[in-house]
Amino acid sequence: MKLHTFKIGGIHPAENKIAAGKPIENMPLPAEVVLPVAQHIGAPAKPVVKKGDKVKRGDMVAEAGGFVSAPVHSPISGTVVKIDVCRTPQGLPVEAIYIKSDEADREADAKALEQRETPARSEAEIAALDGKAIIDIIKNAGIVGLGGATFPCHVKLSPPPGSKAEVVIINAAECEPCLSCDDMLMRENPREIVKGVSLLMKAAGVSRGVIAIENNKPEAIEALTQVASTVSGIEVMPMKVKYPQGGEKQLIEAVIGKEVPSGGLPIATGAIVQNVATAYAVYRAVVLGEPLMDRVLTLHDGNTGRNLRVPFGTILATLTEGLEEPEKIIIGGPMMGRTASTLQTPMIKGTSGILLDKRYAHRRPVENCIRCGRCSDACPMGLEPFLLATLSRLKEWDEVEANKVANCIECGSCSYACPASRPVVDFVRLGKQKVMAAMRARAAAKKA
Repeated sequence: MKLHTFKIGGIHPAENKIAAGKPIENMPLPAEVVLPVAQHIGAPAKPVVKKGDKVKRGDMVAEAGGFVSAPVHSPISGTVVKIDVCRTPQGLPVEAIYIKSDEADREADAKALEQRETPARSEAEIAALDGKAIIDIIKNAGIVGLGGATFPCHVKLSPPPGSKAEVVIINAAECEPCLSCDDMLMRENPREIVKGVSLLMKAAGVSRGVIAIENNKPEAIEALTQVASTVSGIEVMPMKVKYPQGGEKQLIEAVIGKEVPSGGLPIATGAIVQNVATAYAVYRAVVLGEPLMDRVLTLHDGNTGRNLRVPFGTILATLTEGLEEPEKIIIGGPMMGRTASTLQTPMIKGTSGILLDKRYAHRRPVENCIRCGRCSDACPMGLEPFLLATLSRLKEWDEVEANKVANCIECGSCSYACPASRPVVDFVRLGKQKVMAAMRARAAAKKA
């Protein structure tokens, strides 16, 4: 059997997926949630509630702040106690809505949860929906990319004039070490995911859908293949195990053999890529009428692993109660995750994992660059990370831009491959931030 993959670069870090095979556990609804209004790429949402307002589970509490934005919904019934600043895991201040429930609220939520799997639309009603109606449902449900990027789903499904989608690719690679939340979601909910894929295809106006899964998930491949075989136009494509297989540009190349042009959008290849958890959320929104209020994440501490379905706004510290005090907290996985300064922060739409493993707590001592070129060999974008890192360290921003830093996907393959343990991706990321800010400033000046 042929295993698809991208051509340039890539690495093979230890998988450490100790939570694979662990059934998804439903975390109880918290008594209080903290809901940041910025849980997605784009403009922050705007609160539509004020202190003292009563809300029900599923109510919109913040509306989209623009086209590239997404609303926020409350996962609990309760009272808005304040709208104030909270801190991200990295300690940055963000506006958030604080909601607290009482006994009556919790009783109402318990009844609502009993009916959670009851369809809100009949099969006939769903079949009658056109692409625009599906996109509107997705938009109003606050669905974003759940692979980590959190790009609003409805925006991807609305390509710019002159662009036409030909295929919907479902990113089920889950190539990040330690994470297994997508794997277990596929094993436990294949029917719902395939239905979500068919709805995304209809929304995009395409007749082909591909669910791309790394070959280290045989149970998920088997479960989805069995269901997809009964649906026209959807295929399950096994992928070679190679990081970063789940990168959007790498996945498009692996699946349809086309490269996203430098500076261009993925739609230029005719592909729309959505995460597999996003497809599941689309099913829940269209079929069950449920907005995005929770997600599955992986909790990994090096000794044990759990896959948890967690309501948004739950304080992360509650998920780690009883575990040994970690030396380091990583939100996400070890390759692309970010170090957290605190767990006294809410879980949000982009939280795919909480990593407490001691193996990732310390970096090796940094040594001098030996000009071996391994970082360039590992780069899936064909860049020269050692050069970009050096130029960024020297603050040569024009040269950084000229050497295509904007193409970097910040996957961390360069740092992983470096035998001198140099923080290559850290400097490259800094350079990319500076260059992207300069590019936005130039674009704004042209419009002025």
